[in-house]
Amino acid sequence: MTTSKLNPKVDEFLSKATKWKEEYEQLRKIVLDCELTEDFKWMHPCYTIEKKNIVLIHGFKEYCALLFHKGALLKDAHGILIQQTENVQAARQIRFTDVREIVEMESILKAYIDEAIEVEKSGREVEFKKNTDYVIPEELQQKFDEIPSFKSAFESLTPGRQRAYILHFSEPKQSKTRVSRIEKRMQQILDGKGLND
Repeated sequence: MTTSKLNPKVDEFLSKATKWKEEYEQLRKIVLDCELTEDFKWMHPCYTIEKKNIVLIHGFKEYCALLFHKGALLKDAHGILIQQTENVQAARQIRFTDVREIVEMESILKAYIDEAIEVEKSGREVEFKKNTDYVIPEELQQKFDEIPSFKSAFESLTPGRQRAYILHFSEPKQSKTRVSRIEKRMQQILDGKGLND
C-alpha cells in the first residue's frame, strides 16, 4: 500500500472509528491495491478513478459494507451484491460482519472492484426510473391544485429531490399523516430545497 495515496481525512476517520475499525482498514488496503484514488465524501472513505466514484466504505449497526456506486451494472458472479432498499437504483453493497470475511474474500473483492472500474471506463450508466414512474400521492396532487405556486416550486426541483419527496410523502399508510408530512415540508419546497438540505 503506497502511502502517497492515503488521504489524511480517511486517516482521521479511521482513527475515530470505534466499530468496524479493523474491517475498514482491511477494506482500505484492498481498495488501494486496485489503483483507486482515495477521497473522503459524504463523511466516508470514497475511492475514485478520474474523479468518478467507484466504491465507498461505510458502516452500520449490524454490518459494514463496500458500496459500489454502479453496482447494478456489475455481473455479480458470486451473488453477493445487496440492494440496500428498493428505492436505491444504482448502488449495491457487499456486507461484512467480521474482518476474516474480508480477508477470505480479497480476490473476489478485487475482481468486483476491477469490474466496477471497467464499467466506469466504458461510460455505461444505470438507467434510472423516470419520476413519471413514481405515483404522486393524491394528497400532494390536491395541494398542487390548491396552490399553483407550490406545484411550480416542486416541478423546478431536481428530479432526485422530487423523487425523495414523493417517496417521503407516499410512505405513511394514513392519509392524514401524508397531509401533515406535506404541510411540514411545503416551505422547504417553496424555498427550492431538497428533503435533506
